[in-house]
Amino acid sequence: MELKTIIVEDEATSREILQNYLNKYCPKVKVMGEASNISEGHELIKKYNPDLVFLDVEMPFGNAFDLLDKVPDRTFETVFVTAYNQYAMDALNNHAAYYLMKPINIDELIKAVDYVVEIKQKENALEGQVLKAKTGKAEGKITLPQQDGFQVLNVNDIYFCKADDNYTEIYLENKKILVSKTLKYFEDALQEYSFARIHKSYLVNVAEVIKYRKGKGGSVVLSNGKELSVSASKKSALLSYFQ
Repeated sequence: MELKTIIVEDEATSREILQNYLNKYCPKVKVMGEASNISEGHELIKKYNPDLVFLDVEMPFGNAFDLLDKVPDRTFETVFVTAYNQYAMDALNNHAAYYLMKPINIDELIKAVDYVVEIKQKENALEGQVLKAKTGKAEGKITLPQQDGFQVLNVNDIYFCKADDNYTEIYLENKKILVSKTLKYFEDALQEYSFARIHKSYLVNVAEVIKYRKGKGGSVVLSNGKELSVSASKKSALLSYFQ
């Protein structure tokens, strides 16, 4: 598939280098336009509705996050390109698909593009389809440690798990249970069932997913109406559960 792409970067030389790399090494990318500041970038996004935006962090009259705030319902994937590694956490929190450091490593650039292609292909293949999990209800039981012993819970009663520091909140239909175990513990314990880590804070029962939204990084809606964010880095794995 072809990725409609724009480049938002204030340095002309950096734009030229990235454009040349994309032309030479990433044939699935079609650069629709370039912008040197967030205002121009916003106009290009509205004009082309891109699949992918390469975005520098530091620019005149604002930064990358100011631009993303202008597009709250974005459906494009974002690859940050910057010389400053201190923005990595902010990029993650803004659902960046990839984080490239300058000077750009060609292998990393190819990985970034290939990952976005993979996401878009899976999203497109599922559009207009009734989502059907490859696995059915999660049959089994799990023990939850309590101060006076442990509680036995049917795995298929769990809608999702949410991280709370070194604790995990287990969400059932009508209540939640706080357990003194990390979310990673439950990710490992439930790995043989249809549970997917969709975010640093969420582990979901895939059988309860009834809707997927591209949104700003993506989200899922569960059968109980709860909507949870999906990290860009977790999208491909989540979409692989459906056919």
